[in-house]
Amino acid sequence: MSDRVLLERREQIATITVNRPEKRNSMNVETRKELRAAFETAVDDDDVRAIVLRGAGEGSFIAGGDIEAFSEYDLVDGLEYGETHGQALYNYVADVPKPTIAAVDGYALGGGTEIALACDIRLATPDAVFGLPEITIGIIPGGGGTQRLVHAIGSGLARELILTGRTVDADEADEIGLANHVYPDEAFDDEVRKLATQLASRAPIAQQLAKEAMDRSLNIEAGLDFERLASALLFATDDQKEGAEAFLEGREPEFDGK
Repeated sequence: MSDRVLLERREQIATITVNRPEKRNSMNVETRKELRAAFETAVDDDDVRAIVLRGAGEGSFIAGGDIEAFSEYDLVDGLEYGETHGQALYNYVADVPKPTIAAVDGYALGGGTEIALACDIRLATPDAVFGLPEITIGIIPGGGGTQRLVHAIGSGLARELILTGRTVDADEADEIGLANHVYPDEAFDDEVRKLATQLASRAPIAQQLAKEAMDRSLNIEAGLDFERLASALLFATDDQKEGAEAFLEGREPEFDGK
């Protein structure tokens, strides 16, 4: 594990930090591999009873994926990415048997919102910004976003956000249930620690079974399978290439529906 992802254990709480502040903690393939490894280490550590996910620096939790790489993907690349590094990572986080907290300070866009949705609880600062803007570059949320956002905030609003790519600030995220709580900057770390400590004090086996019971109520496996396939198919479209190139060039895309 390099310094792209940091893992620290303090008492019974593991804190995993995506450490690419110069890239707003965006996740390339290497970072995703290390993030998966960090979660696996925390899961395998019997002394860890709660896991907190954060982003390094100021202004970003996780600002999404590597769009420069996306600009060169085709259908095969999209399938491999989704099955190995995209949806696979978020599904693993969602299935972690220990309670997880996403501590969101700043931008949580694309994959940042998707991995936050995969965590059990989302705490935010007033600077938090959530969103699934993939549609603006010709793709769809491929890390479980089309499924987990619906379950988090309801179908109508989820459709609006996904189909427009609109972002929401901390106040709106709090109002619609995307964030469990919003805390002032000066109190945020203490509140994250307080909740993590409370979670760590509860019965682990009961928590694991409670998580499994709640997950069964969602029954999203078929939706996740379709999302992964649809996300890969879009990498074979001209619109996806135009969207990625426009983003990298700082201009508005011109989609032709091809």
